[in-house]
Amino acid sequence: MLTDDGKHLYVSWDQYHQLIERLAIKVHQSGWQFDQILCLARGGMRPGDVLSRVFDKPLAIMSTSSYRAEAGTIQGRLDMAKYITMPKGELAGRVLLVDDLSDSGVTLQAVVERLRGMPAIRELRSAVLWVKGVSVYTPDYFVDMLPTSPWIHQPFEQYDELRPDALERKSSVG
Repeated sequence: MLTDDGKHLYVSWDQYHQLIERLAIKVHQSGWQFDQILCLARGGMRPGDVLSRVFDKPLAIMSTSSYRAEAGTIQGRLDMAKYITMPKGELAGRVLLVDDLSDSGVTLQAVVERLRGMPAIRELRSAVLWVKGVSVYTPDYFVDMLPTSPWIHQPFEQYDELRPDALERKSSVG
């Protein structure tokens, strides 16, 4: 639900899961067949996991990070893992790259460029839940285009500030 000022989008767990399901349907309806899913950690892990299960495809993980300052609201240097984690083999064939959103688009664009340089990957497409209007990269599949580029408050962010002692207190209440 977008606030009146158009600057914040608050997403519940139910809405979040519905968005992932809608993304799966979009990919399915495209008719594109892929061999593997590569999700970007951390934001792409939940969508990647669900898509891996729905399509029954192996899931690989690549860690990236670019939000550093002001509680993650100011983008800093992009860090990209040197290695991709997967259960066996190598990232190859037709690969679906999954993340939660294309915010500035810088991370997705950099990862796509790196992956396109890997000779074992024959075809690469990308999928996200949201694309912000300020994004320099538009994925092949997305659920919502957000022209006002609001800050997205995702349901799991409640854990960003919740530490084990506070979790103990929370779970002992009630």
